[in-house]
Amino acid sequence: MAERKVFCAKLHKELPGLDEPPFDNELGRKVYDSVSRDAWHMWMEHCKMLLNEYRLNPARKEDQAAIVKQMEQFFFGEGAALPKEYVPPIQK
Repeated sequence: MAERKVFCAKLHKELPGLDEPPFDNELGRKVYDSVSRDAWHMWMEHCKMLLNEYRLNPARKEDQAAIVKQMEQFFFGEGAALPKEYVPPIQK
């Protein structure tokens, strides 16, 4: 079976796509149709940073909405901005 390819909305090139939609809703389908595995991994790292920096709780509806908004910006908007206070980890 051939690997499924998508034209990635984030990286602007054809790359391997996700194996399945990440969510069972319209946004999940949009991500599945137009986000590559590479971009999804980038998002997962960015999301971890957001959860930590903003101390978001994925179980809270308000925090879920903030995460979804950031995801839409990350993939389909002008990109998600880093928090003002964010200091990247030092690479060893």
